[in-house]
Amino acid sequence: RAAAPLHPVAVQCQEAQVVVTVHRDLFGMGRLVKAADLTLGLAACLPVAQSAAETTVTFVAGLHECGSTLRVTPDALVYSTSLNYNPLLTGNPVVVRTSPGVVPIECHYPRRHNVSSNGVKPTWVPFHSTLSSEEKLPFSLHLMNDDWSAERVSTVFQLGEVLHFQAGVSVENHAPLRLFVDNCVATSSPDRSSSPQYAFIDFSGCLVDGQLDDATSTFISPRPRQDVLQFAVDAFKFAGDSSNLIYITCHLKVSLADQAPDPLNKACSFNKASNLWAPVEGTQDVCSCCEMRSC
Repeated sequence: RAAAPLHPVAVQCQEAQVVVTVHRDLFGMGRLVKAADLTLGLAACLPVAQSAAETTVTFVAGLHECGSTLRVTPDALVYSTSLNYNPLLTGNPVVVRTSPGVVPIECHYPRRHNVSSNGVKPTWVPFHSTLSSEEKLPFSLHLMNDDWSAERVSTVFQLGEVLHFQAGVSVENHAPLRLFVDNCVATSSPDRSSSPQYAFIDFSGCLVDGQLDDATSTFISPRPRQDVLQFAVDAFKFAGDSSNLIYITCHLKVSLADQAPDPLNKACSFNKASNLWAPVEGTQDVCSCCEMRSC
């Protein structure tokens, strides 16, 4: 979509390059940022153009340029970079009226395609489309408002508030599926392997954050549907981190809905009243490995 105040950053992932268009009303407050304060990637590449009206700034970079990183998954090549906003201090050096920001950018390219040495016109359904309908599952993870009725508009929280997460999967033509959250890791940068980090769901579905004395984190039971799982986590920040910004990466997976939960496919919360782990569904023994920290 075109860059506009409601969607200030637009990204086009092309065959060999990425085009990033930035609306200078970056924060949607009617105050235009300076083009000179915007760069792309770790190499801080400069923009190549500004619009005639100078309300947008455009970056064009090769997929391997500007300090981008490449991650290879079983199904995709993922190129990662970032849009950086670093305002220079102007006017009175004692006060600051804006703060820096980073917008993570990713381009995903599928690794698997149909390949043929001849111009064959098959009468059957092509393999690639069959693969898309049968094996590709669109997962989702959203921050919800307090009553779970809609996605939360703001991603800003105060300490003492609760983050309401809703994970889901679109089953489409599949047999009924049950969704699980294998793990969730909080980091201070988009790289889930960076440090510091905090795994608040771990060991194949144990919400370990709920064991802490100052936390009430829990999976919500019962589920609204088998292909949806909700969980609430008390807001937190990294000690000593002045940015007060966290990135959350979760690994979602599914099993057949008629498959009984087991130690690798479960959603377990810690009940402080009983001092025991309890599953959203299944028998209590599927959670016993949460206490041993090994599943």
